Amino acid sequence: MKIVVCVKRVPEIDQIKVANDRIEASGAGMTNPFDMYAIEEAIRIKEKTSGEVIALTVGSEDSDLALREALSIGVDSAVRVWQDDIKESDILATAGILSAAIEKIGDVDLAIFGKQAVDDDASSVSGAVGGFLGFPQVLFVKKIREIDEGKLVAERATEDGFDIVETSLPAVISVVKEINEPRLPSLKGKMKAKKAPIEVLGLADIGLETTAVGAASPSRQIKAEEPPPRPAGEILQGSSPEELADALIAKLKEEKLI
Repeated sequence: MKIVVCVKRVPEIDQIKVANDRIEASGAGMTNPFDMYAIEEAIRIKEKTSGEVIALTVGSEDSDLALREALSIGVDSAVRVWQDDIKESDILATAGILSAAIEKIGDVDLAIFGKQAVDDDASSVSGAVGGFLGFPQVLFVKKIREIDEGKLVAERATEDGFDIVETSLPAVISVVKEINEPRLPSLKGKMKAKKAPIEVLGLADIGLETTAVGAASPSRQIKAEEPPPRPAGEILQGSSPEELADALIAKLKEEKLI
C-alpha cells in the first residue's frame, strides 16, 4: 500500500504578529501539530499492511523541517514542491498543487492529512484535494477500524459522537488527535533523517502552469488586523448563591440576552 501524508511547516504561535496589515512570523517554525497524528497513523498503517509512506509538502526550503521530522519518525521518503511562482497561493491553489504532486507520485492508495493547520485553521485543504483527485474523502477520522487494498472502514468524529463510514480506495482522509499518540523520533531516526535526500519538484514537473497558482489564486488576503481587546469583565455581588443567581438573571435581562 502506498500512502502519502501531507505535512506543513507552520510558525510558532508566540512568534506571530500583525504588522503593516499583514501577518508576519519569525523563528524556525514547527511541524503543524495535527500533522503529527497523520504521520503516526500513516506509519501504523504501513506497519500493518506493508508498503511505503511518502511525506509531501508545498513550501520553500524552510519546509524541510516538517519533512525531516516525518522522516525521523519512520516515513520512507519525502517530496517538496516549490518555485517562486507558488508564493501567495491560497487554499484552493495549494490543494491543486498537492493533488498534482500526488498524481505525479502515482498509484497512491491513501492520502492522509491532519484535520487542520494551526496557522489558518481552515480545515479545507484535505477536502479540496479529494475533489481535485476525484477520490472519496472521509474527514475528521478518529479511528480506522479496517483497511486493506480496496476498502477503508473508519469512525468519523461528529458533534455528538461518531459515524462509521466505509469507502473504497484510493481515498483522502483527515485525522483528529484522538486517533493515536504520536511516537517520538529516536536518535538513529534523527541522524538518518538529517542525511536523507528530499526530492524537490517544480510546477512543470507536476504538470501545472503558473497561471493556476500564486498571484493567480482565486482569492487573496487583503488585510490582517489584531482582534479588538476584550472588554473588562464585571463582578456581580451577592451574599448567597441565590442572590448571585438573581443578580446574574437581572444582568442578562438588562443586556437583553434572555
